[in-house]
Amino acid sequence: MAFDFKKEYKEFYMPKNKPSIVTVPPMNYIAVRGKGDPNAEGGEYKAAIGLLYGIAFTIKMSKKGSHQIEGYFDYVVPPLEGFWWQGAVVQWTTLRSRSTDRAGRRDGVQGVDYTHKESFQWISVIRLPDFVTKEDFEWTVEEATGKKKTDFSKVEFFHYDEGLCVQCMHIGPYDDEPATVDLMHQYMESQGYELDITDTRMHHEIYLSDARKVAPEKLRTVIRHPIRKKEAL
Repeated sequence: MAFDFKKEYKEFYMPKNKPSIVTVPPMNYIAVRGKGDPNAEGGEYKAAIGLLYGIAFTIKMSKKGSHQIEGYFDYVVPPLEGFWWQGAVVQWTTLRSRSTDRAGRRDGVQGVDYTHKESFQWISVIRLPDFVTKEDFEWTVEEATGKKKTDFSKVEFFHYDEGLCVQCMHIGPYDDEPATVDLMHQYMESQGYELDITDTRMHHEIYLSDARKVAPEKLRTVIRHPIRKKEAL
């Protein structure tokens, strides 16, 4: 049976719909960076998704080709994920909550404005199995470029050490995420933590539902924010 990251690492992919604290180990990803409204037809985001899956399935199907990746095992391609921000510096509160103390103000931006999705910046990613080295990744990009006649130059090998976080399963439309984020921040503070979003520690989402096939009210999205222990006064 193919290895399924969601089932084997439930603490990272299947949290309950109430906040919890988790320490996430370093991981490698296929990544594409971009900006703009993720819902825009013909926009950067939808193009990025195609690039990510093109590389993901080239790696998965490499078992049938001449390039044999050392340590390869059959697996289910992990879910789509994304790191998101607005403004010049990564930050994430919600305009609804106005809770600037929880995440601070960056470049005069107070929170995230969901009504202006065109100003989103993002790194869209799919997790790589640990057996995929950077050399294997570079081979995959070359292989996919040749076979699919597509420009994969925007795709990168992305290493991310997430560390200590608060997370929660959000069930419902993406635009309703602020309510879940507020619950996460309240729980984090009650446990003696504070938000630690920076330009290297980011708002993170994991998409467990296919928005093309699942009703908005049933969408399941893991939301994760980096945190740190509050310093004693």
